[in-house]
Amino acid sequence: MTLLVALLAAAACSDDRAAGADDPKGELAAVPAPAEARRLLLDPADPAWTAEAPDSFDVLFETTRGTFGVRVRRAWAPLGADRFFNLVRHGFYDDSRFYRIVEGFIAQFGLPGDPEVTAQWLDRTLSDDPVVASNLRGRLAYAMTGPDTRATQVYINLVDNVRLDSTGFAPFGEVVVGIETIDALFAGYGENAGGGMRAGRQDRIIMEGNVHLDRDFPDLDRIRRARIR
Repeated sequence: MTLLVALLAAAACSDDRAAGADDPKGELAAVPAPAEARRLLLDPADPAWTAEAPDSFDVLFETTRGTFGVRVRRAWAPLGADRFFNLVRHGFYDDSRFYRIVEGFIAQFGLPGDPEVTAQWLDRTLSDDPVVASNLRGRLAYAMTGPDTRATQVYINLVDNVRLDSTGFAPFGEVVVGIETIDALFAGYGENAGGGMRAGRQDRIIMEGNVHLDRDFPDLDRIRRARIR
């Protein structure tokens, strides 16, 4: 946790430089140039998306409510961890919104702000990982509609949701610093801004992205960027 604490202290003055020689994950964590990043986001079949994640890695999220740090543990859910590693390192979650905050339950994100990108990823589903870790407060898992339907949407448990374990939601990481940032996310819209995948109320986000959310739900908090550290 020491690394993340140091990173959080420095986050306010951080810039957009790519990860370099001082990055413990090396070239795999480097942020691609904007043109290359967009090309990759629109091409989920590119081999760049298939890199295997380290056994554990840290992700620093910078949001409109502050920063928080996540530690991903590949042993908990290897397929989910690999997908998350690649999504983060290619900037998939940058400039997206926390569109579903249900007090006493979860905070959800993972639909891009750009509907062209969303269209390419809706059907890029993963096979399920066995549930190894429990859905305790601060842990992350993929939202899904049933077996083998995980894609890019992720939720953070705001409380202990152990009941989710028996329905196949497999945590792959946990918030290890900055949980107060998650607790402070704007929750006033409840399910109205996006709802869950199973509720079938995400069409507007999928079709219009941030244009819809920023116009119709302007108080939603944003992920400014997420970076592997």
